[in-house]
Amino acid sequence: MGSRWRFAWWLHLILAAAAISAARTAPQTNLVNKGCSQYNASNETVFFNNLNATFSVLRSQLSGGRRFGTAEREESPDPVYSMAQCRSYMTEPDCLACYDFAVSQIRNCSTVGARLVYDGCFLRYESYNFYEQTIENTLMCGDRSAVQPSAFSAAAQKLLTDLLLATPRSNGYSAVSKREVSNDGLTIYAAAQCVETVTQSGCQGCLNAAYESIDDCFRAAEGRLADAACFLRYSDAPFFSDNQTTDIAPLLSVGGNSSNGKAVVGGVVGGVGGVLILVGLVLWYAFRRSAKAASRGNILGATELQRPNVYSYQELKAATDNFSEENKLGEGSFGVVYKANLRNGNVVAVKRLDISYSRAKEDFESEGRLISNVHHRNLVRLLGCCSKGSQLLLIYEYMENGSLDTFLYGLKRGSLSWKQRFDMIYGIARGIAYLHENYHVTIIHRDIKPSNILVDSEFQAKIADFGLARLLPDNRSHVSTKFAGTLGYTAPEYAVNGHLSEKVDIYSFGVVVLEIISGRRCSDLHTNSDSNSNSNSNSSYLLDEAWNLYECGMHQKLADKMLDRKEYREEELKKMVEIGLICTQSPASSRPSMSEILAMMLSDGREEIRAPCRSNSNIEGQNASLSSASNATLSFTNYTGR
Repeated sequence: MGSRWRFAWWLHLILAAAAISAARTAPQTNLVNKGCSQYNASNETVFFNNLNATFSVLRSQLSGGRRFGTAEREESPDPVYSMAQCRSYMTEPDCLACYDFAVSQIRNCSTVGARLVYDGCFLRYESYNFYEQTIENTLMCGDRSAVQPSAFSAAAQKLLTDLLLATPRSNGYSAVSKREVSNDGLTIYAAAQCVETVTQSGCQGCLNAAYESIDDCFRAAEGRLADAACFLRYSDAPFFSDNQTTDIAPLLSVGGNSSNGKAVVGGVVGGVGGVLILVGLVLWYAFRRSAKAASRGNILGATELQRPNVYSYQELKAATDNFSEENKLGEGSFGVVYKANLRNGNVVAVKRLDISYSRAKEDFESEGRLISNVHHRNLVRLLGCCSKGSQLLLIYEYMENGSLDTFLYGLKRGSLSWKQRFDMIYGIARGIAYLHENYHVTIIHRDIKPSNILVDSEFQAKIADFGLARLLPDNRSHVSTKFAGTLGYTAPEYAVNGHLSEKVDIYSFGVVVLEIISGRRCSDLHTNSDSNSNSNSNSSYLLDEAWNLYECGMHQKLADKMLDRKEYREEELKKMVEIGLICTQSPASSRPSMSEILAMMLSDGREEIRAPCRSNSNIEGQNASLSSASNATLSFTNYTGR
């Protein structure tokens, strides 16, 4: 470490010493998260001189009345990017005290990347531009149980749900609120905040993921969740003054579409029975470049992806009884899925692929690394992989209840209650939102459908087969069509023109919502017996019928006849039908983001969902796709878990 760096370090410590003493005793410097990169600068003197300069700029920004700042020194070979943020309810002196304390502590890393998150402030620096990045979050639940835990938990859920809606729409991406739990003075205080360098959709996605984790804390008196892009906190004790609260009422209406601005990197495809997808070389190259640029300085593993576990071929062969027919779960165009009983007693699903092209193994390893680092409660976990000759094997967690299609129109038809159906729709939406907005690269599934959604032992929905990019040669696809997807679920702009975006998954999700509500397959023709239907024929596909019923105010007729009418309210059914139809609107720009869909589902009737609008391309596009299905060879069998 150079002498100039040491001198600047001690000078900064001396200047900050008075503030540090006070900060250490303040609740706003309670440590939530910290991390250091494992890499050293190639030229420490240059790097830390640049770092000192950015720290000075950040402090001047925080001294100017703002609560957020960024600073860069891009001189090679070791550029510096820094970011600091104070909570919006912090006074300027408290903000600066927290910042000075963070600066003094973050220097203990002495590497090219570090991050510190406190209750009152946040400081991070890297050797690459991380300003739009989100990373897996850190949860801290308090060790005190809440008074009146049931009432407190309900109040926490309701208040944080409102903050989830309000924060991305507020100035500065910050909202602070409190709410009475009971008449005896019990009150809950909460705050949500995003960094100002992310988009509105990125903020929404980060908070959605944060809420999923922090709800595990709700019976505790306080909880915190810190992410690189957002912060969420609640407590039964005040941590901000009354004059710092936000009027969130005007912010609780659903707005228009937004985009998170992230590059589309990869796609997912295929049924669990072995269906895989193509992703273009250009998209893959974009991911490779971004991953390479970010990997040096990342501190918490967002781009330093861990390799998937490698399984022994002999072990898998023995676990599947030499890949016997008795253990076969499903078969697809490019592989077979088997149930495997491992020596340690675990049961897994093994997908055996037979892909023999020159780059197969290299792509297999890189894509396996990407997928195995995706962890979410509504995504099927890739546990590891194995290769032997031309055979490539993927090992997944095993879902005993099989795939969702068997519950909707298969052997288990009619066994799902309305609550289970609603929870599955919500879980699917959360999984897609994670792929689109919360992972460090955007993953487009491209084949969302019930056979690609598995059901665990607690009847939670888990999306399967995402992120397997470029494992097929460029002249193959899993159906005998020119797109990677399934007819009937594929958005018209993608099926006809090959236009790929996140909105392709939104369309498929909308179709799946209607299938879950009705218990019908989207590709089955249904005879319309109602004389008020404005359909031009006596028969229609599910999406066409859903539009007709909705426009006639008879949306309740779409509900599965096997559902007990007492299980759901008509308003709730209407909202879910509207969400399904909004997602299938054309053009693609009229469809909401998955974050907005989650907000609609969480609205609990307090907001008006904008009315869906049918255009000719809505139905014409799907009917054209479905009509061509008879000319296509759909050679795959669903993984049912049987």
